[in-house]
Amino acid sequence: MKFPFYIAKRYLFSKSSQNAINIINIITSVVVVIGALALFIVLSGFAGLKTFSLSFSNDFDPDIKIEAATGKTFSVSENQLNALREIPEISSFSQVVEERVVLSLNNKHHISNIKGIDASFRNVNAIDSIMYIGNWINPQVYDEAVVGVGTANLLSVVAQDYTNLLEIIVPKPGTKSITSSSKNPYKKVKVITQGMYRINEDLDSKYVFTNLELAQELLDLKASEITHIEFKLQPEADQALVKEKIATIFDHKVLVKNRIELNDALYKMLNTENIAIYLIFTLVLILALFNVVGAIVMMILDKRSNLKTLFSMGTTVKQIKRIFLFQGIIITVLGGLLGIALGVIIVFMQLQFKLFYITPKLPYPVELSFMNCVTVFLTITILGVLASFLASRRITKDFIANS
Repeated sequence: MKFPFYIAKRYLFSKSSQNAINIINIITSVVVVIGALALFIVLSGFAGLKTFSLSFSNDFDPDIKIEAATGKTFSVSENQLNALREIPEISSFSQVVEERVVLSLNNKHHISNIKGIDASFRNVNAIDSIMYIGNWINPQVYDEAVVGVGTANLLSVVAQDYTNLLEIIVPKPGTKSITSSSKNPYKKVKVITQGMYRINEDLDSKYVFTNLELAQELLDLKASEITHIEFKLQPEADQALVKEKIATIFDHKVLVKNRIELNDALYKMLNTENIAIYLIFTLVLILALFNVVGAIVMMILDKRSNLKTLFSMGTTVKQIKRIFLFQGIIITVLGGLLGIALGVIIVFMQLQFKLFYITPKLPYPVELSFMNCVTVFLTITILGVLASFLASRRITKDFIANS
């Protein structure tokens, strides 16, 4: 094993008598470095984009959410609330009522989701990070609301305008059609818009936040009826264990979902895109590593006379094959390590100095991950071993004898 490796190093780092072989070796090494560098930067860039995309849901979605297994609402008793408070892994939780409503202001209308929340909602979600203008609602005040900037633009809402109130409209519950009744089929309430939130384009026009009691009264719900409960867990909490404890408290009659399950479609899409990008650039890397095969074949042809001498001295065909197998492995491993090192430097500089921007104010998100280093190194090493193995198979006893 030591002898083939020693000869492989000598062949690789010593100059060939033919200048073309030296140029081919240099080009091959550069191609391997660029291939590893490109794969690492792409994976780091996509990891940054994934984290950036999920940051919106991380700021707004709870760690765990429970909702009715059947129907829209479920009842929660004081005993169940006390049992939830006794779970040590739960940092805080908030009762929520959510339903589709119509928002109206100055003959402009917009369909939105009312989200009635209690005083604990601020402890569960990062409200301060999403507020754009004005103040968050006071849980002790009945008729306050917070809307998204998208809704505000559609309806021309002005924050803290006490003379022009936002109207929330919802159909009254019942079995009759709206046109069959001479009475007003809608329930309405006017609220003061205390502030506006900003998350992303979709969510900015989706919700109107109000007091929990206002939402329950508007939707004809009892004080114990809610649509879901949102939880914030302790940093080191075991989500699976907490989910089981919560389900037990409610006799397994509710659906318990974590943040990933709440954004199942988004996570699947991002993971699928990540795999697709990895496979595409791996294919590019495979094409690049054909240079390794060509370089080894050229080196074999250049060293034909040396191979015959080694064979005459007692070196086996298997050992001679290993010489060029190790040569290819050295090229890919060193090239891969150098490419990863350059990639780490570039990604680190992007994180520190914001060299590239998506918009004038938004630097391109990247993420420096040890797993990306491992992934790139294993990929290029495995492909390099396969390429070297294919090239070394060119050597046979007849090939050496006819040299």
